[in-house]
Parts: sequence; structure tokens; C-alpha cells
Amino acid sequence: MSESISENGVLLLDLVGFFCPIPVHETRKALDKSKLGTIIKVICDDPETKHDLPALCNRLGAKIIEIEERVGEIIFTIQK
Repeated sequence: MSESISENGVLLLDLVGFFCPIPVHETRKALDKSKLGTIIKVICDDPETKHDLPALCNRLGAKIIEIEERVGEIIFTIQK
């Protein structure tokens, strides 16, 4: 797992290889400590995140801007 901030200020969470509940837990931690308007890209490979992360965002009032599926990865772009 890694967390970094890209040049354009987007917080990147690489959660490839982690399964439920880790992606939800780490995404929630990132949302909790981020300022309103922050963009977070979450990269994971657990198929359950397709259901779990949208539910988390709905509960927390965050907005999913995009869900991109690549071979072996799901990339969520979330705005707090």
C-alpha cells in the first residue's frame, strides 16, 4: 500500500493486493484527513470495491467522479 500526492495535488492511494476491508478503511482514513474539495484516486484490484467504495462515499457525502476499470485494476476518482 502506498499513499502519495501527484504534481497536480491529487492524493493517490495504491491499494492493489489488499482485500476487504482494507481498501474501504484506507479510503475512509484518506477522506477523513482531507480538506473539502480534495481529489483522491484509489487504485485497487478487489472486485468488492466496486460496491463497497460507492457505498462508503454515499455515507460520507463524497462524490465519485469516475470509475475506470483496467485489466486487473479498478481506479476510483473521488472528490471529498
